[in-house]
Amino acid sequence: MSSANDLVLEANSISIVFGGLRAVSDFSCSLYKGEVVGLIGPNGAGKTTIFNMLSCVYKPTDGQISFWDKNGNVHNTGRLQAFQLHKLGVARTFQNIRLFQNLSVQDNVKIALHAQRKANLFHILFRTRRFRHDERRIQQRVDELLQLFKIYEKREELAKNLPYGEQRKLEIVRALASSPKLLLLDEPAAGMNPQETDELMNLIKFIRDKFDITILLIEHDMHLVMGICQRLIVLDYGRVIASGDPETVTKDPVVIKAYLGEEALNDA
Repeated sequence: MSSANDLVLEANSISIVFGGLRAVSDFSCSLYKGEVVGLIGPNGAGKTTIFNMLSCVYKPTDGQISFWDKNGNVHNTGRLQAFQLHKLGVARTFQNIRLFQNLSVQDNVKIALHAQRKANLFHILFRTRRFRHDERRIQQRVDELLQLFKIYEKREELAKNLPYGEQRKLEIVRALASSPKLLLLDEPAAGMNPQETDELMNLIKFIRDKFDITILLIEHDMHLVMGICQRLIVLDYGRVIASGDPETVTKDPVVIKAYLGEEALNDA
């Protein structure tokens, strides 16, 4: 049973309005340390909009989002920019792959570590000891991650030359480079075949156990969702229509009618 001491993020009745259209209404959730939570619902239900609010890309029109950083300090994210929240420990991926396609695999990960550099422009221009130390430390971190996720041998390849599944993996590795406390995955299985989806499922389990982080994911693949999520939150027309453990939620008649359908449920 999760306790208040394990809270990582809490959204309290957040809403957002675009030009008079209420895209999300009174959304609340609590995310706890080490759990994997799925955010599901029909296209246009408001899932990515919620991700954008949780990651400070959008500011809620109403309500409040609180995030507990790595030191246990709580922050009202309404006062933060996206890059500030990222430094505090929130990382995300996007539905459409956003790698630097013409850079190498290792350079994609290095860019994610830019905020951890201690060297300033002076050190970089004159290649001082601090600069060299920074380079060694960052390269070591990159090598560790690429070896851990079994793409070290491809470190010199351009990102665009990786198979689709490995591009998705690299995007997740890049998000993990900053050692986040909360990882937001926006449709990580989009475009994957069944084998790649199964590999992704195992990868997410590995990430949760290895890094002891909280994961919130948007996903339409119910096989993946049922295989890794401890809790589900279901959206429809910007509102939560159900939440709870996957078995209970997927048997809810309201959820079946709004999103799953009998056929989708039987395939899960």
